[in-house]
Amino acid sequence: AASVDGEVRKIDREQGKLTLRHGAIEHLGMPAMTMVFKAASPQMLDSIKPGDKVRFSADKIDGALVVTAIEAVK
Repeated sequence: AASVDGEVRKIDREQGKLTLRHGAIEHLGMPAMTMVFKAASPQMLDSIKPGDKVRFSADKIDGALVVTAIEAVK
């Protein structure tokens, strides 16, 4: 999956979810928007915080939109 630029708006560690404002995700046919994604692993959420600019990859897994990789960018 291609990397997409975004910004972390909210993190819900209990649910393992994060809200991202992101650019278009071409391979999912998704325009730029703000939405909630599931994190592939809870540890992913430890390296980011709300307000961080990030690059991430997302995919549809079992019908859910899942962030499979994420990193903060300077």
